[in-house]
Amino acid sequence: MIRTASLASLLALLPAAAVAQEPSDAAMAAKASEAERAAMAGEMRVGPVVGEPAPAVTVTGPDGAVSFTDLAGEKGTVVAFFRSADWCPYCKKQLIDLKEAAAPLAGEGWTLIGVSYDSPETLADFKAAKELPYELYSDTGSAAIDAYHLRNPDVPAGSRYDGIPHPAIIFIAADGTVKAVMREEGYKDRPPVEAILEMAAAL
Repeated sequence: MIRTASLASLLALLPAAAVAQEPSDAAMAAKASEAERAAMAGEMRVGPVVGEPAPAVTVTGPDGAVSFTDLAGEKGTVVAFFRSADWCPYCKKQLIDLKEAAAPLAGEGWTLIGVSYDSPETLADFKAAKELPYELYSDTGSAAIDAYHLRNPDVPAGSRYDGIPHPAIIFIAADGTVKAVMREEGYKDRPPVEAILEMAAAL
């Protein structure tokens, strides 16, 4: 028969247990290690914090430099950060798939845009070739990508891929607040259109 101790009986034992057992060096080291891991996890977080103000950044599009709030619909802006429309096949597929999301998002009050470190010319060519019904914006230098804590640090500095983001869908309200962040574990997988639309409707 399994017996459970009452809360009162357990609390009665605490003073004696506290006196009888001082923290060991091993226990203290384990706590320090745990705190260090938590600090590292905080430093390595990917994406902005939901509920906090979105970083104030500008990206370059057909009409020059704009902020995400400049582009906001009634509810806000849905920003699809992607690696490249030049060389990333998974990004190209995602951008084409998102064609189906642009109009429904607009109907919910959201403006859909895509952002990468590609040049404005590369993005303009891809948009025209694929007849995308939404705009693509250039973050050459990856300042916005860095501000949103999305830079992939695993690529060699100075390489062709230096500055790419971890792919993410960021919902930014018209008042500049981060409302939601959608990501997948692997760079080959992207949030499906259906899930993006469900999130937009829920916000």
